[in-house]
Amino acid sequence: MNTATQTFELKSDRQGSGSGNAFLAGKQAWDWLFAALIVAGAAWAFFRYEGAMDVYEKGILLGAVPSLIWLGWFWRPLGKLMAVVAALSLLAIWLYQTPAGAADLTRADQVFMLKYFISSQSAILWMSMLFFMSTVFYWIGMFSRDGNTFEMLGSRVAWVAVTLALVGTMVRWFESHQIGPDIGHIPVSNLYEVFVLFCWMTATFYLYYEDQYKTRSMGAFVMLVVSAAVGFLLWYTVVREAHQIQPLVPALKSWWMKLHVPANFIGYGTFALSAMLAFAYLIKQSATESRWYKLAPLWILGVVLCFEPVVFRQGAAAAKGSSYWFIYFGISALIAGGILSVRQRIAARLPSFEVLDDVMYKAIAVGFAFFTIATVLGAFWAAEAWGGYWSWDPKETWALIVWLNYAAWLHMRLMKGLRGTVAAWWALVGLAVTTFAFLGVNMFLSGLHSYGEL
Repeated sequence: MNTATQTFELKSDRQGSGSGNAFLAGKQAWDWLFAALIVAGAAWAFFRYEGAMDVYEKGILLGAVPSLIWLGWFWRPLGKLMAVVAALSLLAIWLYQTPAGAADLTRADQVFMLKYFISSQSAILWMSMLFFMSTVFYWIGMFSRDGNTFEMLGSRVAWVAVTLALVGTMVRWFESHQIGPDIGHIPVSNLYEVFVLFCWMTATFYLYYEDQYKTRSMGAFVMLVVSAAVGFLLWYTVVREAHQIQPLVPALKSWWMKLHVPANFIGYGTFALSAMLAFAYLIKQSATESRWYKLAPLWILGVVLCFEPVVFRQGAAAAKGSSYWFIYFGISALIAGGILSVRQRIAARLPSFEVLDDVMYKAIAVGFAFFTIATVLGAFWAAEAWGGYWSWDPKETWALIVWLNYAAWLHMRLMKGLRGTVAAWWALVGLAVTTFAFLGVNMFLSGLHSYGEL
């Protein structure tokens, strides 16, 4: 077994074997300060916005306190991330205030920090650029003699991108409430908002595994899918002006959305992460293969990735922004061909098969757990909105297909010892199924979820 894997497992065993008292006794001053700040922040939010919250939202706020404290204690970088995001978000809210004490959204074009950095749109645009930069740094690290330095830069830039994505999300939430009393909502209600959610969640999960396994070379592959999501986000913004805050449709005016959507996207993000590591696994495996027909499956994968522009040129893109997808096609073709042509160098830089396989498994396990929770929550939401827990709507049907796919993958892993090539290809197929469930259903099928169409 790989040393990094052994170290991670031993660390996990030590963490799990201690008693609750030992766990608390091991906390440092920063940990208790962080917990106090979370409690104080929740108390301030409650007393300031109590009138705008129903009993369910108050329950969510109450449950968020121990959850956030545990997350910050479980992985300290998350605690620091929360502190920075909170500070920048509160700064943005303060900058929106006029001398009279009221919020004025026109200040987003007048105040330097808001205009260029921490209004919601500015922060999300910075997020987009920084994720692209992070991807470039990780790939330079693959081939540079000083690869560790560039990979470290890629990791640091990814952290900044995640920070700004969260700041943009929090500030957008505040901005929506300033537009009108019936406009304000948590920004997870449309494709623009959930793609931001997907980007920072996927990147954060990757950064966790990067830290735990002490290897950064996986980032070159994982950041590709994050950059692809950013590319879609920018295209969608141009085509639909999706960055504009819109009122919720009636079906989305539910507190269930605050739980269902984030849980769903933990699943989507970790499934995408596992698929990119599966792709890395197959590239590493093919490093010593010279016969072209043995590489045919990977060439087919490249063609499938490049075929995406043909799909998105239908509908909205046919009228506006279609040239964007020709550029995307060219870049995808170069990336797919480039990776295959220098696969020996990439393979030497990647961690061992055992590490790639282990992270792929852990990502799918986490994603499956949260996707299961999201599916159950979605059933309760459907009962409230439409009067039935399950209606075999296309979105629901494809969500079930996604769930069954990963349930079968985990069953074969745990019961039959599924490993290696088959597991990797299955994870890649799983991403295709998940992508269709997320986007394809919205594009090609109609149903109760048609409010989310492209």
